[in-house]
Amino acid sequence: MLARSLLRVPNRAIARQSLGKSTRASSTAAGAESASSPFYLTLTASLATAAAAGSAAWYYHVYGQEAFAMTPAEEGLHPTSYPWVHQRFNKTFDHAALRRGFQVYREVCASCHSLTRVPWRSFVGVMHTVDEMKAMAEENEYDTEPNDQGEIEKRPGKLSDYMPSPYKNDEAARAANGGALPPDLSLIVKGRHGGCDYIFSLLTGYPDEPPAGASVAEGMNFNPYFPGTGIAMGRVLFDGVVEYEDGTPATTSQMAKDVVEFLNWSAEPEMDDRKKMGVKAIALLSGLFAISVWVKRYKWAPIKSRKIVYSPPIGPRR
Repeated sequence: MLARSLLRVPNRAIARQSLGKSTRASSTAAGAESASSPFYLTLTASLATAAAAGSAAWYYHVYGQEAFAMTPAEEGLHPTSYPWVHQRFNKTFDHAALRRGFQVYREVCASCHSLTRVPWRSFVGVMHTVDEMKAMAEENEYDTEPNDQGEIEKRPGKLSDYMPSPYKNDEAARAANGGALPPDLSLIVKGRHGGCDYIFSLLTGYPDEPPAGASVAEGMNFNPYFPGTGIAMGRVLFDGVVEYEDGTPATTSQMAKDVVEFLNWSAEPEMDDRKKMGVKAIALLSGLFAISVWVKRYKWAPIKSRKIVYSPPIGPRR
């Protein structure tokens, strides 16, 4: 009997020890299971999403907003938004309008404003032929390279030359315009808030008389769309001031619309090619995406549908 009781004690101790181990193991497994439960995973994903959204909102608040003037008088009257066809993703420039706009620029705007970032060759195939642009370029004289004696001579313009400025330098431009410097129009659409809408509203926004209460400095003209409402440039577009080659009625709004489209082209001459390339890229990437989805499903189908069963080895019976 004593021997049996002595044998029972270690067995009970071993059982208690194994029970403690299993309890500890189960508690550890329960902690790991709770850490990987759907609730904790959803909470972690929600916190990460909230942090990402908060950082994006903070970045937009600091860097994404546009800077506006302090008062409406400094900013000018906000222009009306017009449905420009060339701003649609599937539309190109109206090349007839570009040709008319270039005519308006040459006959009205070129006497004061330059277009020095546009070469003559960029007009070829867009709104004029090679012979037409060669003739226009040869109407201007450009400096040649210094010869052996260091003298610089004049030569007729070529297609590779850029359009000349109406003034020799900025000081001459200011002297001819009462101290105001006419801006270069090569990138004017991109360099003004409102773009095409602003320039069109500015060209067509000159009233016959300033409104009551409006004060305009001497030598300035009232235009509500210009910041400060006082602009040195007077009204230049009047009905019939240009006679279009294609017979289009040269109204003020028609001329303003044509010259704005031309200035948009001068600031972005690659727009048509970029849109065409974008359509090609979308078509190509869509096809590649469809093929990649099919290949993925084809390759992974036997792996995802495979059933893996573990059969533990059966030991010898005791």
